Order: sequence, then C-alpha cells, then structure tokens
Amino acid sequence: VFPNKISTEQQSLMLVKRLLAVAVSCITYLRGIFPESAYGTRYMDDVCVKILREDKNCPGSTQLVKWMLGCYDALQKKYFNNDWICLQTITECYHFKFKYTHNGPLLDFSSKNKRNDSTITCADTKKASILLIRKIYVLMQNLSPLPNDVCLTMKLFYYDEVTPSDYQPPGFKEGECEGMIFEGEPMYLNVGEVPTPFHMLKVKVTTEKQRMENVDKSIIKPGETNVPVQVLRVDRDDPEEENQDMNV
Repeated sequence: VFPNKISTEQQSLMLVKRLLAVAVSCITYLRGIFPESAYGTRYMDDVCVKILREDKNCPGSTQLVKWMLGCYDALQKKYFNNDWICLQTITECYHFKFKYTHNGPLLDFSSKNKRNDSTITCADTKKASILLIRKIYVLMQNLSPLPNDVCLTMKLFYYDEVTPSDYQPPGFKEGECEGMIFEGEPMYLNVGEVPTPFHMLKVKVTTEKQRMENVDKSIIKPGETNVPVQVLRVDRDDPEEENQDMNV
C-alpha cells in the first residue's frame, strides 16, 4: 500500500486511491455487505485487511468495484470533492472528503494539527493511514448489526469551479438529491484524516445514535451536544462542531 517515498503527485494519488479502496473494503467486509469470496487478503504492515474484488458470483461487489474505478477517474482529474457511501434507509453513511494542493482545489479541514504541506513526511502519512484503518476496524466491530434488507448506494460530489458541467465518471449518472433522511437520530463521528504533500483524505461516519449504544465510550471523544437534524445535508462546509472525534 505504501510507497517508499511520496515525492510526486502521482505517488500521492496512487496512495490515496489504495487507501480509499482499503477503507471501503474494510467497511463493507466488517458490515457483512458481501460474502467472503468477494474479498482478497492484503497487509498494511502488521494490519491484515480485506480488499474487495470483482466476483462473478456476487454482482454487487462487481458493481462497487466499478464505482471505485469511477472515483479514481474523478480523483485523477482533481474534480472529486467528496463521496458518500450510504446504507438505506439511511442507517449508516460513510463520508470521504478530498483536498488537493499544489495548484489544485483547496478545502479547509480545520485540523487541530495544521502544518505546512512541505513538512508532511512519508512516515507521517503511513502512521495516519494505519491509524485510520484501525479506527474503522474498531468502529465497525462495535456497531449494531445491520437490517437484513440493507441497500448500499454511493454519491459523488465535485468542485464546481473546475469540473465540466457534463462530466460524469464511469459508472455514475447525474443525481438530484442534496440531502438524505435518517429514520432515527443521527450521530456524527470524525474517524480520521490522512495527509500527503499533495492530497488530504478525511473520513467521517454518520449513523443512528441507537447503533452507538454498544460502542465503548472510551474510543469516542466527547463532542458538542448540538441536537442533530434528521435531514443530513450534503454540504461541502459542514460544521465541525456537530461532529465527535473517535479516539483510539
């Protein structure tokens, strides 16, 4: 997964693509979306991860792999702003946000540990990547089981100022929905972020509050207690104060 160095934008892009694939694969595997046969096994240092692959006996996994290739296309063109993977009726939502630097679109992430891009080392990126995957593992293993009739959808959003109006990546079509409705009371979690000198990947999870009741409270930092709304807005500048941070 990790290059020996991240000195070029292409090396950074490859890492972000791989990390997105690992994160999405871990989420779908640990939530039991697809059968074991739809995954291969890889290692991130000492962390064993399952990687989603095309499986002729599982059309759903093949479709998601095609969606991921569409995400890669948008990432490579620097159009990709954020990606929402939703389990409907909205029970859980996984939100991947992207930032590009060096003449690409910029997005302020309000990080507590802001640093100049030039000071981000390969070791920093590697450490953040492994921590992100570990946090995903902890959260997925503690959430309540999903309903039997769960359905997965993926929504992509772009930087309007640089994205052609007629652009749609392979596997996607234009959508109209700007918000998603939770049946229960949603809870917002900041899972983590991974910086490189050229990109930033940030992962958030929104789930029904009742599904968090069995989660060990020690892995979640207390956040603001603003009353969350049932309609989850797909806004690019969603307020950080509505979120809680996972602390592993």
